[in-house]
Amino acid sequence: MVHGGSRTAALSLRTAGAALAALTAAGCGGGAVATPKITTTVKAGVAPVPPAKGAYFGAWAPTVEDGGASYPGPSASASASPSAGGVPGQKPEKAGTGGMAAVLGFERQLGRKLDIAQTYHSWKSEFPDATDKEILAGDRYLLLTWAGADTKEIVSGKHDALLRERARAVRATGKPVFLRWQRGMDTTGRQAKVHSPADFIAAWKHVRAVFAGERADNVAWVWCPTAGGFSPGTAQSFYPGDDQVDWLCADAQPGSTYEYRDISETLEMFLEWARQRPRPIMIAEFGVPQSYGERRAEWLRKAARTLQDPQVKAVVYFNSDEQAEDRRDKRRSYTVNGDKRAVSALRELATVPYFNPRNLPVTSG
Repeated sequence: MVHGGSRTAALSLRTAGAALAALTAAGCGGGAVATPKITTTVKAGVAPVPPAKGAYFGAWAPTVEDGGASYPGPSASASASPSAGGVPGQKPEKAGTGGMAAVLGFERQLGRKLDIAQTYHSWKSEFPDATDKEILAGDRYLLLTWAGADTKEIVSGKHDALLRERARAVRATGKPVFLRWQRGMDTTGRQAKVHSPADFIAAWKHVRAVFAGERADNVAWVWCPTAGGFSPGTAQSFYPGDDQVDWLCADAQPGSTYEYRDISETLEMFLEWARQRPRPIMIAEFGVPQSYGERRAEWLRKAARTLQDPQVKAVVYFNSDEQAEDRRDKRRSYTVNGDKRAVSALRELATVPYFNPRNLPVTSG
């Protein structure tokens, strides 16, 4: 039996212990982050699965015509670099054409090969296209970002023939593919076609069911709203369910209304929500605005620490200016080309062991 001051002391200890456990679970003050056990519904070797440790590093590196940057040509020693040939002594990789040339140019800056190369496709465009095929011909994963159509039309079956054709094309590659369908479904600009969370969820399930019917088992389904949509509680309402999603995802540009904003602030609400889900996380679009100037390198180094999160299993840099309204719009321009400090900091991030889980060779730079 506990009496008087002893009882008070015991209650205080229990309360303090509970508070400490809560702080630790929340990762407060540098404590351990409470991460759910990560599971997947896809088969290893058939569709992309998360690495056992660390996170894949990837990028969207478009051509100049598509809003990307120009890249210096390969040096005389390029045949010994990861982007040109993988490992010294092995047959060099072909120079690449179109979008693949931009990927190889970006890799030369980083001093390593990408784990993931991203491409974008409109709803009616055929894929895999030439760039997709070049990506799949190597040992990179393809992150295929595919736009949507009117969700009500999809559910009605109006687009089933197109869906079956795309599913068969992806299955025919015989390679693991990340499929990010109708990203940013939570944004106001998408609502004319998305209509409502219920309509989106019904369409997502329909698209996935058609792919399953065509035995496109090499697809990992990536559900990807904006990180900013989690603060008002909008993005969460579009979630189809754990049984329908293989990878949780968010696009994490800081937003044009901020003079400066760390990625930890951008991702805070998304990561808090994701802790309740047993799925790996992909950050499919993140980038540091050119408007941050001399602070771009600082931003990237802080991002490297934030993204070394045990549930984050893939990060994809958005090396593009295509979202800028014009050439003066530096708040929506994310290319690092020509910014030596930013390139160096991004290279540091890309070559941290956490973001190189396949232990790809890294060149000196």
